[in-house]
Parts: sequence; structure tokens; C-alpha cells
Amino acid sequence: MIRLEHVCRSFNVGDQQVAALRDLNIDIGAGEYVSIMGPSGSGKSTLLNMIGLLDRPTSGTYRLDGVDVTALDEVQQAQVRRDKIGFVFQFFHLVPRLSAAMNIELPLILAGVPPEERKPRVAELLASYGLSNRADHRPEQLSGGQRQRVAIARATIMRPAVLLADEPTGNLDRATGREVMTLLEGLVERGVTLILVTHDHEIGDRAGRSLVMVDGQLESDSKRVAP
Repeated sequence: MIRLEHVCRSFNVGDQQVAALRDLNIDIGAGEYVSIMGPSGSGKSTLLNMIGLLDRPTSGTYRLDGVDVTALDEVQQAQVRRDKIGFVFQFFHLVPRLSAAMNIELPLILAGVPPEERKPRVAELLASYGLSNRADHRPEQLSGGQRQRVAIARATIMRPAVLLADEPTGNLDRATGREVMTLLEGLVERGVTLILVTHDHEIGDRAGRSLVMVDGQLESDSKRVAP
């Protein structure tokens, strides 16, 4: 599903050029569960942003479902993001003035899905994630775990093939973090490709495959056999 070929990403900092990604070659199949780990500044988030079409490589090719998405313009990339990719972040990034239900519904509104289809889909996800009794609550009225569940529901309401999670448990206590991971892993069981960045080895080791980044390069790529 995802193929990076000789991908590099450089940034200009003052009069110096800093290489964030160096000649990456990575293949990720549909339905894989992959963690990306490594020290701060190793290129983890840059790689995730590249896969999520939030950034473009300086050189190299990124193919998603066989399509060279690096050749698409910004509007075309936005359409691919909307239809195929979901995002979950450490700090939730919910719209403060909107209720939980409205936060979840927002991608459907932006995609032009009619109200008669939106409402049942939102209600279904609220129920699935144990949020039905919090539908009318704004983010400030929710716990951290509830906010992250709303964020996951919003990320999956468009039924993306790929879900990208950047430190999804980093702002949660250990017990709540495990609950969120169980929820994300349930999506993998339904065929979603899950790629997550984490500093937490306990979280990263749950994945079926781990990519370790160091200085913008792929230091190791290991797979685990499911018990």
C-alpha cells in the first residue's frame, strides 16, 4: 500500500541545510501494524508527515496504492488525505467550541456528505467508542481518554485505509493509554493500516513491525510473530 523510494527531506536552517530524512526505502502492506521509534530529532514525525501528505520529499518517490502521490498538486493531495488517511495526535486537536458529536461529524461536513447519512454514522461511532452519553459535551468537559476516543472517531469517520497516530498515548496515564491502544488495534483487526510514532517501547513493541529511526535513516526494520 505504501512505498517510499529513495526519499530524502532537507530543511534550510539559517545558511545550513539539515537532512531530516536520508534515502529512505520502505514498503508497508495493507493492514500492517507498524510502530516508528527512535530518539528525538531522528525523523520519526517527519516520516509520518510525509506518509500523511502533510509534507513533500525533497527528492524520491512516495506511492500510495500504486499512485505516485508526490506528483499530485496540493488540491489532489488534500483529496487523497480526506479519502484515505486518518490522523490521531497526542494533544487531540479537537475544536473547543464543538461538541463531541460535532467534532466527529466535521470531516463528513467538509466532504459534502448529506445530513441523513452523517447522523447515523456519527451515532454508530459514538456508541462503538462508548461516547453516546458524551455526545453533547465539549472537549473541556471530557477526560483525556474520552477526548482521544473522540479524536479517533473523527479520524476514522471517513473510513480511511491508513491511520497515522503521533504519540497517541503521550498525554494519557498508563491505564488510559492501554485502553486507547486496544481501540486502535481493533481497527487493525478490521483491515486498517496503523502506523504510529511513539517514544514508549511498551507501546511500540505491541506492533507487528517496528521501524527504528536514527539521524533520519532507518536503523532497523523488525517484524514480530503474533502469539
